[in-house]
Amino acid sequence: MAAPSSYEVILPHQLGPQIFIAPPSHPTSQAEIIAALRTIPALDGLTEDEYRWFATHGTERVGDDGAMVFAEGSPCDRMVFILKGEVHVRRHNAGPMTLWIGRAGQMTGKLPFSRMKVYGGEGYLVGSGWSLDIHEDLFPEMLAAIPSMTQRCVSTMMDRVREVTRMEQQAEKLAALGKLAANLAHELNNPASAAQRSASSLFSELRQYGDQKYRLGNLCLSDTQTSQYRSWVARTRSILAEQDAISGTPDALAISDREVDLLRWLEEHRIPNPWAIAPSLAETGIAAAQLDELAGFVTTEALPVAVATFASSLRVERMAETVVNSTVRIFDLIRAIKDYSYMDQAPIQDIDLAQSLENTLAMFKSRLQHVTMINDFDPALPPVAGYGRELNQVWTALIENALDAMKDHGTLRVCTRLQGRMAFVEVWDTGPGIDPELKSRIFEPFYTTKAPGRGLGLGLDTAQRILERHSGFIQVESHPGSTCFQVRLPLEQAQTY
Repeated sequence: MAAPSSYEVILPHQLGPQIFIAPPSHPTSQAEIIAALRTIPALDGLTEDEYRWFATHGTERVGDDGAMVFAEGSPCDRMVFILKGEVHVRRHNAGPMTLWIGRAGQMTGKLPFSRMKVYGGEGYLVGSGWSLDIHEDLFPEMLAAIPSMTQRCVSTMMDRVREVTRMEQQAEKLAALGKLAANLAHELNNPASAAQRSASSLFSELRQYGDQKYRLGNLCLSDTQTSQYRSWVARTRSILAEQDAISGTPDALAISDREVDLLRWLEEHRIPNPWAIAPSLAETGIAAAQLDELAGFVTTEALPVAVATFASSLRVERMAETVVNSTVRIFDLIRAIKDYSYMDQAPIQDIDLAQSLENTLAMFKSRLQHVTMINDFDPALPPVAGYGRELNQVWTALIENALDAMKDHGTLRVCTRLQGRMAFVEVWDTGPGIDPELKSRIFEPFYTTKAPGRGLGLGLDTAQRILERHSGFIQVESHPGSTCFQVRLPLEQAQTY
């Protein structure tokens, strides 16, 4: 076969010229084309005359490595027999991942009876390639000359649909897994980092606390002073614990003001290193009046050591508390992950929809920092039998779309309710709403309004198919500032499985 020639085509959406595959400068002999066609399994069993029909009516195209076979969105108007090489297909909005690979020996492109109009991705050669094309204008003549092509094309189309659907579903799952992993990494990083910092500081703080205890012991306080000091410590801790229970999370501004007051008190009583002691005392909520009580019965010599020992003990306890709280948070996340994935459970479970939604929301906690969250779960709603992992995919798609619409700022309302023998799940957001012209298309596979690389347009399509498997359905109502996706699931559906 002669060396291929190429030509350049400039597409409007491309930044520069693109080299496409083109007819060879010297046509290949009919015998060579027929020999290559015999290697295609889909044509196995054709007669010599039928092979000759393809060889005489087909158009050859050849190209080198990297040459474009077709552009995304360009018209698809021919059936293609790949005689040599590989064609890799990818989408611009799906990143660098290859969507489909066509190899030598395959029959592809537009087939008779196919509704395919344009190419859904960009195809390019890997290695040198050689193909034979049959234009759609020749399809009636081809079917008349080779009747068996009707069944061959239909079988190929069915296989192709199954394969592309499987690959698209896998790509969507990988994309969802990547987002989930990013959210979890963010959530786990915060408590893990806090625990690591506190644990590493705890060693030095424990040594310092021990030194302060030794210094306090070396002062040889009387039994009365020792008893008064211990009583003051116990009483102060009790007061601080009550304050924490009432006030809850301390206000940063109040802590800053209290730190200024305590720093002034420490400096007035000539306490060494007041800048190191004041912050730890301020975080506890202790007031200068309580320190005045300590100064009333402790000697001037003992006061700095007594205050430093008390402050050091508070720092140690807060560090230990941080470690405990951080590890609890990590275990809570692990439990949420196990519940979300229904790990080590049977495929079909009795699903508590409220718990299922809470587990899904836990996966998005890093994106809910600036979102007002409203959970309205009906306590009377009984469990629903179904595939837990798949239903969590539905909640994930709906919640993610809501957060994307609001750009992680707004109000997200998730509610469940019982109506008759149907369970209702609703996800509301305060985003800009869905354009009425687009509303009818949002459940179409591969349709997306997100920026390139942000989605494949399979989230709602997947959710709809999962709900159909559960004998349920989904609908949407949208207005500017209020969008609601409503899911309905029957409570009794054992016959579905």
